[in-house]
Amino acid sequence: MEEKIRTLQDKLNRYNYEYHVLDAPTVPDGEYDKMMNELIQLETEHPEFKTKTSPTVRVGGEILKGFTKVDHDTPMLSLGNAFNEGDLRAFDKRVQEAVGRVEYMCELKIDGLAVSLKYEDGLFVQGATRGNGTTGENITENLRTIKAIPLKIDEPLSFEVRGEAYMPKKSFQKLNEQRELREEALFQNPRNAAAGSLRQLDPKLAAARNLSIFLYSVNDLTNINAATQSEALEALDRHGFKTNKERRTAQSIDEVIEYIDYWTTHRTELDYDIDGIVIKVNDLDHQEELGFTVKSPRWAIAYKFPAEEVVTEILDIELTVGRTGVITPTAILTPVKVAGTTVSRASLHNHELIEERDVRIHDKVIIRKAGDIIPEVVRVLFDERTSQEVYHAPTECPSCGQEAVKLEDEVAIRCINPACPAQIAEGIIHFVSRVAMNIDGLGEKVIKQLFDEGLIKDIGDLYSLKYDDLIELERMGDKKVNNLLQSIEASKENPLTRVLIGLGIRFLGAKASGLIAQTFGSIDEIMKQPKERFVEIPEIGEKIADSVVTYMHNEDFIHLIEKLKNAGVNMTEEISVPESDEFTGMTFVLTGKLGELTRSEAKSMIENAGGKVTSSVSKNTDVVLAGEDAGSKLEKAERLNVTIWDEDEFIRKLGQ
Repeated sequence: MEEKIRTLQDKLNRYNYEYHVLDAPTVPDGEYDKMMNELIQLETEHPEFKTKTSPTVRVGGEILKGFTKVDHDTPMLSLGNAFNEGDLRAFDKRVQEAVGRVEYMCELKIDGLAVSLKYEDGLFVQGATRGNGTTGENITENLRTIKAIPLKIDEPLSFEVRGEAYMPKKSFQKLNEQRELREEALFQNPRNAAAGSLRQLDPKLAAARNLSIFLYSVNDLTNINAATQSEALEALDRHGFKTNKERRTAQSIDEVIEYIDYWTTHRTELDYDIDGIVIKVNDLDHQEELGFTVKSPRWAIAYKFPAEEVVTEILDIELTVGRTGVITPTAILTPVKVAGTTVSRASLHNHELIEERDVRIHDKVIIRKAGDIIPEVVRVLFDERTSQEVYHAPTECPSCGQEAVKLEDEVAIRCINPACPAQIAEGIIHFVSRVAMNIDGLGEKVIKQLFDEGLIKDIGDLYSLKYDDLIELERMGDKKVNNLLQSIEASKENPLTRVLIGLGIRFLGAKASGLIAQTFGSIDEIMKQPKERFVEIPEIGEKIADSVVTYMHNEDFIHLIEKLKNAGVNMTEEISVPESDEFTGMTFVLTGKLGELTRSEAKSMIENAGGKVTSSVSKNTDVVLAGEDAGSKLEKAERLNVTIWDEDEFIRKLGQ
């Protein structure tokens, strides 16, 4: 019986691959369904023979209680955007100034949900959403239902691949037809439907929605023999992953623009939505040399297609105050559908732009979604104007009534009152957000409720909240209050990185916060440092360093830090200390098949001895550790006169 079950599992997995990855089925649907039903029955009768790689797991398992958070091994960074030919040529100029003439890889930008897939010894073990880039949600069981994701690959490799899960147009149409029959709300677009499907607590619902995926990168290339992005994608193809076949290499930015022009007019012919084109420097050595900014890689950019434009009316202009005091104008609109969603608010950017474009309440205007995401007012239809009332920029804060000022060299108008309620409330909202302290249950409405009731005046007061304070509030039941207090208490254990993000220090984002926390290990050490020590940290510039030092010497900031310490909030970060310093400052590349060690073991040994492992050989590589069938990386190391060790030499050096 075991042999029969294994045979069925192998056949159905192969048929899945042929249908969902190769798009070349070899058996009729009816025969496939018959075999699947037989396997389900056999596995029900003999559950001891059901494995995690059985195709039956794709029908969905038990209902989940919730999604747990998972930290990404390396951040899932976003890409910089290009909106026109000028942006693309400026990107090309920056690249050529840094590394010379390059080849580009052009890939369709799938409009879906970015996910990471982790494999250990060839088995799919974890899938996660992008989340805030550093922490996502574990959606493994839902991702198992996507038939284009291999549950097992042909080699016992341990690595992470990343891609875009999406809903094909035909699946979207079918889903909305079913929802309409059940008189349920329709999904606005395939992207929202895909994201909603992967966040279902019942994997059976995700399975029924027929999602798919395109993989576009390997997080750690030590197990993949590739010198370019195109070779890395070909390696994914060989291992049974689904990649997008419409990709092309381009020898110049002119060829990139030709590729973009083609897909701008032909994208509607695809069975899935795309919202742009991703352009990457193809050579991995060049990618490494170009490196990253705090937010995005310097070797890639995302061209966004021109946005759909529609006409509507401005009903009002609303002013809001952000956590840095900037007073932002927002247009309140007659609701209208734009790029698949209903829009009733749109950005007016700043007051100077409103005056320059002469925008007025009751004007008919053209709006669009910038980058297909944020609605913005593009221009006024002056021929249809009825209002004579000119808009004037605010002279006082809409929250506290204090004077609004325009600082030198800034477009923004700000409230500079440190006691402004709106700024404090926005700062607290940021502190509890997912990207920072991640305190569940403290949404924007609850924060403002607590603030209006006088229960909190700053972020430190969150840790003084009591059951009796909260239970009296509107829409606060016993269970909700207890869950909220538990979440607040749990946040005290967060590492220092999250605290730094939550404090809202100007210019200090998630990556820079992590770099500073890892360098100094505690808030006390950070507060002692001069500006020069921060600038010494790779990727920390003078602007960030100046801001951090200014905050660390501010009396109100110091008082807030003491308040958080006294509440028991963790102010330290665990610093990874190498077990030895044998390879300190050395950069290694692994290639070929090792005899005694696995790639993962060798990589851990290097890092534990103070070295680092990169994926491609360059002039900055110190040692190439070469096993059998080393290939192009070994050849490149020889051309560049990089030191080459075999496995015996590596073990001997480490032993010394």
